Amino acid sequence: MSTTVGKFFVQNFGCRATQADGAALESSLAADGLSQASERSVADLVVLNTCTVTVSADEDVRQTIRRVHRENPAARILVTGCYAQRAPQELARLPGVEWVVGNSHKHAIPELIALAPTGAPYHGNVHVGDIFAQQEFLSAPVEDAGGDRTRPNLKIQDGCNNRCSFCIIPFVRGRSRGMPADEAVAQVGRLAARYREVVLTGINLGRWGREPGSTLRLAGLVRRLLDETAIERLRLSSVEPMDFSDDLLELMAASARIAPHVHAPLQSGSDRILRRMHRKYRPRHYADRILKARRLMPDAAIGADVMVGFPGETDADFEESRQFIEQLPFTYLHVFTYSERPGTPAAEHPLPVPMAVRKERNRVLRELGERKNREFRQRMVGRTLSAVTLHELGAALTGNYLKVQLASLREANLMADLQIGGLTRDGLREAE
Repeated sequence: MSTTVGKFFVQNFGCRATQADGAALESSLAADGLSQASERSVADLVVLNTCTVTVSADEDVRQTIRRVHRENPAARILVTGCYAQRAPQELARLPGVEWVVGNSHKHAIPELIALAPTGAPYHGNVHVGDIFAQQEFLSAPVEDAGGDRTRPNLKIQDGCNNRCSFCIIPFVRGRSRGMPADEAVAQVGRLAARYREVVLTGINLGRWGREPGSTLRLAGLVRRLLDETAIERLRLSSVEPMDFSDDLLELMAASARIAPHVHAPLQSGSDRILRRMHRKYRPRHYADRILKARRLMPDAAIGADVMVGFPGETDADFEESRQFIEQLPFTYLHVFTYSERPGTPAAEHPLPVPMAVRKERNRVLRELGERKNREFRQRMVGRTLSAVTLHELGAALTGNYLKVQLASLREANLMADLQIGGLTRDGLREAE
């Protein structure tokens, strides 16, 4: 590679799909002869793989760019991902930025770096195209677990055909498209030789296989992965509630090689707010899927993303949502305070909720989620749970998504049956 770049460092912002993109990029750069730096300060190339889901996410990226340039002024900075796709020129003006590469061209980053001139830094090298023109699933193979070290994220789906009124992501990720089944089988097969658990992820994972002409759905792909690879545990990341089909839930319940873990974004338990959000289900539909999951998998982790303070959300709407969440068997919640995202319909709504009210509603639901999680963890005391040991010293993660403090150090990346002796502040403790 004829370039001044020798060592690279990739920093990911945002969701699991972005993390998976970053892991694939690391593999591609390493395959082209670059070595991975241990930290940004010693890298010749710093790649910032960005999120743009909120205004604060954008600000985090800009602050990081300035910090990288200040700490390592010789580093060549490449900004890619969702923020790069949405506002490339805004990023190209920032100090130290040499490349801005949108999601439309992310797969070509190794080639763009290889073609870059040596010598003095240059600016304004923007590579962003029409993301909606991209019909094929494009991603480099993931060779290792990247930042996670023991549980690689494999992105098998990209894009989203939904148009939720608060979300910019479809406009920076494009139409829904899935990794070909044979490629997914091959990649999981390779990862299974090195790792005990692989996490399947996507922007809208449940839409895998929904392209015109496709007859295989996500459950069918998972069956192939179980039948044709030696992977010990597959975990599904976030899946939209109505994509948790009976077939998929029954398969998850029947196989000990699928993590008993259901994460279904809710956003709101208020029927009126769901309609304003342009979500495609009503509370009763959501409850049906969650209750079926609990009947089939009594000890499964069941989690949800919940948003508070959506424009126009009244006290009555919030209380309806809170009661709905209270009644369902969630084991954890990811609670988000609504943040205006310019360019979305919700940002133009004339009835914003005061920030103090948003924060108070966030506190109420966080406390509710923490109570449900504590009750779930208490049920696991005295049980024996299957877990994969983590690179984080003295820790493991159970199939039902609970972190366990180990009684003694174990090698990372092993599957172990752990007897649970008690609770820690936010997890479990192995019995001595």
